[in-house]
Amino acid sequence: MIYTRSGADALAKRVEITSPGTGNQHWGTVFFGPRSSSTQAPGPQATMSELNCNEAIVPHFHGVSMFQLFIAGYGTIGNRGQELKPLTVQFKDHHTAYGPIVAGPLGLTFVALRIFTANSEPIYLSEPNYREKLKPSKRRNLTSEPVSFSIEPILKARKEVIWEPLLKGDDEMQARIVRLGANMKVNGPDPKASGGYYIFVGNGNVVHEGEVLPKWSMIVVENNESEFVIQAGDEGLEALVLEYPKSDLD
Repeated sequence: MIYTRSGADALAKRVEITSPGTGNQHWGTVFFGPRSSSTQAPGPQATMSELNCNEAIVPHFHGVSMFQLFIAGYGTIGNRGQELKPLTVQFKDHHTAYGPIVAGPLGLTFVALRIFTANSEPIYLSEPNYREKLKPSKRRNLTSEPVSFSIEPILKARKEVIWEPLLKGDDEMQARIVRLGANMKVNGPDPKASGGYYIFVGNGNVVHEGEVLPKWSMIVVENNESEFVIQAGDEGLEALVLEYPKSDLD
């Protein structure tokens, strides 16, 4: 199937939530699926978290692989304080620990993107029995350099399609950015060649079946589809294309 969600529509339903790890208050938005789940179900799962000033999320892992996009604000991750600037892409295999994530004085926004709904409940390393919940995994925790976006007139006036690599695994996992001028089209990756993929609008807008989807909108192309055409709107488009490993579907 193909799923779409307008970023504007999703953010209109933003709510205050309590972090299960720290008890801190921040903001959450659901794009697809439940915010947290313990069992597998059809369809993608995508959520946004907006952290308060200087808030920290303690180290933890999830039972399902995900791309994570740091899209606004500023912060650090890990004990060495690796910087997180917009727009940074991460890929984390299932059962792979990461953190702490610490927001800066202006807060930090990130989006967690999972190609299917599964056991996404966080398992914190502070829990005494967390090792019992670990399962075999490649344990990849990959981070891109920050992505830069075009100013509006350059974005609209672009005449050639540009693909730029961001992350690449030793399997089907990869992250790229595609840059299109106003109303341009390009064939997306073959969905059957990977575990499916997300298209995340970082700049401009995208059109699908007549619907114009603005910045921070998402399209999910599952791997049971035969093809997909990425079409820019009248503003042009710079989108992240995030492909998942086939092995995650087993």
